[in-house]
Amino acid sequence: MPELPELRVHAERLARSHSGSVLERFTPLSFTALKTFQPDPAAAVGTALTAVRTRGKYLIAEFGDLAFIVHLMQGGRLTPETGRARKPRGGLARWEFDGVASWLLTEAGHERRAGVWVVAGETEGNEPLDGLGPDADSVDEAALSAILAAAGGARLHGVLRDQRRIAGIGRRLANEICWAAELSPFAPSARLESEQRSALLAAIQRCIGASIEDEATRDTIETAMRDRYAARFDAAAGEIHIDHIVPVAAFSITSLDCDDFKRCWSLSNLRPLWAADNRAKGSKLEVII
Repeated sequence: MPELPELRVHAERLARSHSGSVLERFTPLSFTALKTFQPDPAAAVGTALTAVRTRGKYLIAEFGDLAFIVHLMQGGRLTPETGRARKPRGGLARWEFDGVASWLLTEAGHERRAGVWVVAGETEGNEPLDGLGPDADSVDEAALSAILAAAGGARLHGVLRDQRRIAGIGRRLANEICWAAELSPFAPSARLESEQRSALLAAIQRCIGASIEDEATRDTIETAMRDRYAARFDAAAGEIHIDHIVPVAAFSITSLDCDDFKRCWSLSNLRPLWAADNRAKGSKLEVII
């Protein structure tokens, strides 16, 4: 899932390319896409895009007093659309502008968890932003100390990823922050010493800043996510499979309760593998020395 740095830079990209452009039409392409019924999104038609900003892991596109709040979830993307297919693959919603490319919200897979909320007036305090903690890059030492104290014995890694406490940090950033601060991800949050809290705050600021700088070198959010989360990504190996290290064919599975079924599907026998590599492997048992 895109985190604060990816979304922050992507918002800047969208603002650069579309600020001042007039919205001609908003079309939900899936009945799951639009999460609100009031106000009517059509009220933004004829209004120019005034800003694109972020809040936590949400993108916010403002058209005068009306705002579209977009959550990409894990497989969602909001990108300029080169064509205009009637039923684009994975399409959830489309924003059409006068004179510039449309925006297309897509989501890979079948879960359809990405969504759009339309809010009139102030966005803060309204769904889906209600209950969010402060943005991670806006937290100072006093606020961070209060957050950690309120978390009690909760593990640090989980507190960093809890959007109700600190917004915008996901698993990747939490990993990097704990590493940079030289703190255990399992450390009880409220028991951190003063020096450790200072190191944590410095790590949050440093990791987010470095991620934003790195993100700005990418041309799109798609290439950024591919570069960041994959050692390599191409048309032949762009899909990830869950591979059985000892192949299914090696087991004698008679029921869901038999020992071979449990051994076959145990976590120790599963690993992520590029689709092309998995197809090439087939039912062979690879011996790792």
